[in-house]
Amino acid sequence: MSKVTNSTQAPFYFILTGIPGFEASHIWISIPFCCLYTISIMGNTTILTVIRKEPSLHQPMYLFLSMLALTDLGLTLTTLPTVMQLLWFNADEIGFEACFVQLFFIHTFSFMESSVLLAMSFDRYVATCRPLHYASTLTGEVIGKIGLAIICRCVLAVLPCLFLLKRLPFCRSHLLSHSYCLHQDMIRLVCADIRVNSWYGFALVLLIIVMDPLLIVLSYTLILKSILGTASWTERFRALNNCLSHVLAVLVLYVPMVGVSMTHRFAKHASPLVHVIMANIYLLAPPVMNPIIYSVKTKQIRQGIICLLSQRDMCLR
Repeated sequence: MSKVTNSTQAPFYFILTGIPGFEASHIWISIPFCCLYTISIMGNTTILTVIRKEPSLHQPMYLFLSMLALTDLGLTLTTLPTVMQLLWFNADEIGFEACFVQLFFIHTFSFMESSVLLAMSFDRYVATCRPLHYASTLTGEVIGKIGLAIICRCVLAVLPCLFLLKRLPFCRSHLLSHSYCLHQDMIRLVCADIRVNSWYGFALVLLIIVMDPLLIVLSYTLILKSILGTASWTERFRALNNCLSHVLAVLVLYVPMVGVSMTHRFAKHASPLVHVIMANIYLLAPPVMNPIIYSVKTKQIRQGIICLLSQRDMCLR
């Protein structure tokens, strides 16, 4: 089988896959996808607008929430072009360079989602266990450094994957399994030794996908220990309620992530439709659900949205 790299003279492209077995119904399937993307874009944009316009929301918790909304918005806008052009126009080709650019942004924003949730768990830990030191610990400068560290961490984690993959030759069989470019999907098409790529990918999984949830669990273990040590049930309920939105956001990210991993590990021979659905849930669930969760569970955000929609100068309480 002939090999192709980005240095090949002939144009090289990958072929995207829509919903297996339902190609004739893509135009109808595009309707729920379009609704989900619209909810994600409008929801996260609204969260960002509310936080930016209301000075009382310029606090650590809401600044981290704005980082989460930016990450969700980036993830949505990264997958939207190829998914919708495939469903609307059956445009299933994507160029070599374009595929690598999309791969970079999808994995970067995915890792950023996990990193921001980890930073938010630290915020909840300080607010619950060290309330007197909250303002002095999470200053604007510290939050800015955390945000910069998240960006550097995720970009530097993904770039080696990109360079390691790009130097390898690809086979002529360049059919991808999804309607966007993923590293684990593209690596299957390589006609060369991929042991270095595999080991680096494994190290990356341990560093981010495994370590982040463990640190989040550790922070909530300490939070629960602190809450159970408080005197009244009212204080316990209030503290737990303040953490509930973040807990739901964590579940929305990691439950589909575990589901995708389990599907790849134990359901390799399952229908391609199962893998496509799980992958779409993993990439769409957090950007769609996070704005809904924080709008419903956070009073200040809810009131800010009402103010924004009603165009009244109401004060958040």
